Amino acid sequence: MSEAVEHYLVGVDYGTESGRAVIVRARDGLELASAVTPYPHGVIDRTLPTTGRVLPPEWALQDPLDYVHVLKTAVPQALKAAGIAPGQVAGLGIDFTACTILPVKRDGTPLSTLPEFSGNPHAFVKLWKHHAAQGQADRINALAEARSEPWLARYGGKLSSEWMLAKSLQILEEAPEVYAASDRFIEAADWIVWQLCGHETRNACTLGYKAVYQDGAFPTREYLSALNPAFGDVIEDKIRGPIRQLGERAGNLTAQASAWTGLPEGIAIAVANVDAHVSVPAARVTEPGRMVMAMGTSTCHMLIGDHLAEVPGMCGVVNGGIIPGLYGYEAGQSGVGDVFAWFVKHAVPAYELEAAQAAGKNLHEHLSEQAGGQEPGEHGLVALDWFNGNRSILVNTHLSGLILGLTLNTRPADIYRALIEATAYGTREIIEAFEQSGVPVRELIIAGGLKKNPLVMQIYADVTGRPLSLVGSEQGAALGSAMHAAVAAGLHANIQAAAQAMGKLEEHAYRPNPAHQETYDRLYAEYATLHDYFGREGNDVMRRLKELRNEVKAAKEPAHA
Repeated sequence: MSEAVEHYLVGVDYGTESGRAVIVRARDGLELASAVTPYPHGVIDRTLPTTGRVLPPEWALQDPLDYVHVLKTAVPQALKAAGIAPGQVAGLGIDFTACTILPVKRDGTPLSTLPEFSGNPHAFVKLWKHHAAQGQADRINALAEARSEPWLARYGGKLSSEWMLAKSLQILEEAPEVYAASDRFIEAADWIVWQLCGHETRNACTLGYKAVYQDGAFPTREYLSALNPAFGDVIEDKIRGPIRQLGERAGNLTAQASAWTGLPEGIAIAVANVDAHVSVPAARVTEPGRMVMAMGTSTCHMLIGDHLAEVPGMCGVVNGGIIPGLYGYEAGQSGVGDVFAWFVKHAVPAYELEAAQAAGKNLHEHLSEQAGGQEPGEHGLVALDWFNGNRSILVNTHLSGLILGLTLNTRPADIYRALIEATAYGTREIIEAFEQSGVPVRELIIAGGLKKNPLVMQIYADVTGRPLSLVGSEQGAALGSAMHAAVAAGLHANIQAAAQAMGKLEEHAYRPNPAHQETYDRLYAEYATLHDYFGREGNDVMRRLKELRNEVKAAKEPAHA
């Protein structure tokens, strides 16, 4: 690295509601500036913006042009705020929520932008939390189990409805015209890199975790044809592409993308990554035993291992999926911050909002302050955190939320604390599944927006019985993307070197309270009883309620997709 000239990188983190860009110094990870751009269309889960068409339950779409809007807006804003010359920027890296996929033509044009498909929901981006392909996922898993497919154990015994195969099969079976017109099904992460450097690449991370790419192979044509005869060639025709490893250079910034971003044409564009996975080296984690949790609307739990293990209910394990040469394990909860946000938005009475406003606080701050004055167990509640289904360890989007112990004395802060505790219990279930499978978890490291809430952090330390460290950046994922850009640009030899130079960590910011831990052991036992009763023991009341809801909604809205 030159002593005379400072080099900088741009990291862009694409979340569920917005994209954020950060300008980072290559030498030491100093963050000069950042900018956040909300997606103009947000999450499309009720009506299609082009036609007003009502969407069925469990749908979650996005407009791909919103992602380009982030490049045109957040990157120039961050660059201006940083006060550096554009010529000092050596590379750009991006990360994305996954599995978030879109159908495109051979030149990368999204089908949703074509007039003939602008009114078809299946032509839009299917966001990670699109769960309407659960029926396809159920068949994928049943057939794989019946055929003893060797890759199934790498995904904890079940593929999620969120992953590539289920969403692609849903398009085939519900919108064959969209399937036929689609030349490629591609992760939004790889699509954005395509827009930046002008040609298609597929990152090994999302292919491994979300598209069942293991040991150099996808599921066989015979297996895929058994799901649906027209599905046999989906890998060869629509998914397989030039595979690139994390930290590699995907290409160079095109003239068009240079005009969008204000960055110099020709700078390095790093291979795309996943928001949770890219946060691991940002926390200076490149070795086994330390679980990095990217906590936002959902939570992804990332672990590095030096050996291959089969963990029930994990989202996946991929060799080199996080750090080259090591196994990367992933698990996750599909609703965490989203659960708290739902409660605050839809279930808190006006008197609490008035009290929060009088105190100069938002509702999250107000309820956290009230709930923080309680002792564990004081509210008498226990909840199941499945308001957006269960990603790990049950892998079942038919499941739903539950709050037990409500009385006429229950108040909003009681429920708010119970929901936080429920998500912490869900994390403990995941940790115990890893440890029982021989993958140790000594410490938790938190990235994402929820690390700013002291109540949430302390409850997680108390429930899990482990110290919590914090990624020392408000933009941990974007920082990790910038680090991969530094590797792609040749400013650091590998991601391990970049992690040591540029990563940030506040060690053991929270430690478990032994007295609280003892009470939470008792409460967790109650959670585990409910978890197994509704999730394992054949009690299908949650599924039946969802099916009845869907039937009634379909009868009211016959024009549903």
